[in-house]
Amino acid sequence: MNRTQPILYIVIPCYNEQEVLPITAPLFLQKINDLSAAGKISPDSRILFVNDGSKDKTWEIIHSLAAADEHYLGISQSRNRGHQNAVLAGLMEAKSRCDITISIDCDGQDDINAMDGMVDAYREGCDVVYGVRSKRDTDTFFKRFTAESFYKLLNAMGAEVVYNHADYRLLSSRVLEEFAKFKEVNLFLRGMVPLVGFKSTCVTYERHERIAGESHYPLSKMLSLAFDGITSLSIKPIRFITGFGVFVALVSFIGVIWAIVEALLGATVSGWASMTSIICFVSGVQLICLGVIGEYIGKIYMETKHRPRYIISETTPNFGDVKEDAQ
Repeated sequence: MNRTQPILYIVIPCYNEQEVLPITAPLFLQKINDLSAAGKISPDSRILFVNDGSKDKTWEIIHSLAAADEHYLGISQSRNRGHQNAVLAGLMEAKSRCDITISIDCDGQDDINAMDGMVDAYREGCDVVYGVRSKRDTDTFFKRFTAESFYKLLNAMGAEVVYNHADYRLLSSRVLEEFAKFKEVNLFLRGMVPLVGFKSTCVTYERHERIAGESHYPLSKMLSLAFDGITSLSIKPIRFITGFGVFVALVSFIGVIWAIVEALLGATVSGWASMTSIICFVSGVQLICLGVIGEYIGKIYMETKHRPRYIISETTPNFGDVKEDAQ
């Protein structure tokens, strides 16, 4: 492993990014050239775009970039598999070709100048370097509140995540080799990477507005990602259900004793409202509990199938002779 002039692969997932890619691609190339000129990385470093089944001209743009400059490489998934699978595909395809990878979105929101600090931290001995937002001044109150609540909830549920860190991070090749041994289909990378271990640190940066195009992470996807993170990395919701079930059972038992005592004293009064409320409450609790348990069972079902997490259907000519690969 070369820590003086490591080969760096910048892994960039892309989904319908035809508007922003022509703007940010030259910025990534400039960063590669600057780091190489400063002697921090090898001239053999590359930029690897991962097309996640885009429906626009994203793949055509990646092809033209690769034809224009050897530093650009591209792989395309056979269909849209989601952001986490796209990042994983890029990391796994790059791990045998480089010493370090840096994953980053192509929308220009993450400060690419933070890569300097990441590479410096690697050269000083860190194998994992997390890009962490220093502040959220550009976010609306609602987005800031939900994002901060997201990280707090994940940590409270037992999922080990770095606060205000998304998927902007540096990983060494030996971390990737160990990470490849994690075979789960339900991916939540920001919670899985800390499980690998190795020496790590953080580099802070300010996040900018998206340069062009629209965000591909609306509230519904953010909530889905949060729920995936919790259920993929923690069993605390199951334990919570158990504890809550015991509590409800205890309250119900006390209610039964109270009803018997009232009946023996002859003070019973027929009450439709109270009976309906109790039935509705208990039924609602049961449905919620069944839903959470069902989510876990669904994930177990998907894991037992051992389906490939990504399938590469096409690559740019300069990437290699591999036409299709599955992981």
